[in-house]
Amino acid sequence: MPAPILAVPAASPFTLEGYKKLVAGRIAVHNPEANDGPLPPMLKSIVVLEITIDRLGNPIQIAVYRSNGFRHLESRALESVVRAAPFELPAQGVLQGAGSVTFLETFLFRGDDSFQIRSLVSAPEPRG
Repeated sequence: MPAPILAVPAASPFTLEGYKKLVAGRIAVHNPEANDGPLPPMLKSIVVLEITIDRLGNPIQIAVYRSNGFRHLESRALESVVRAAPFELPAQGVLQGAGSVTFLETFLFRGDDSFQIRSLVSAPEPRG
């Protein structure tokens, strides 16, 4: 069984990277398949989604941008975004005058089909 999501890193909602973390955190909290344990040495699959969110926080387009062919994991990633909606409203600085914001998010799938979201994964501590 995947580890529960204990905490979502703080992020500034006024930057695209910060907004991506807010969206990723909401996805993680609303999906039991999300995992926050250490990444395994080998991942089963990596699915990259292109997500467009309107100014009201609704996903208006979600598409598989890149995958290695595990269709059920592509579906799991897509469904996890839908399940977590609606999201916080993007700040004007994130929208940059547009009616929506589009970004890529990467889902890292383990052998047990649980996933982590790249925006929430901490960089490993340097060795030595």
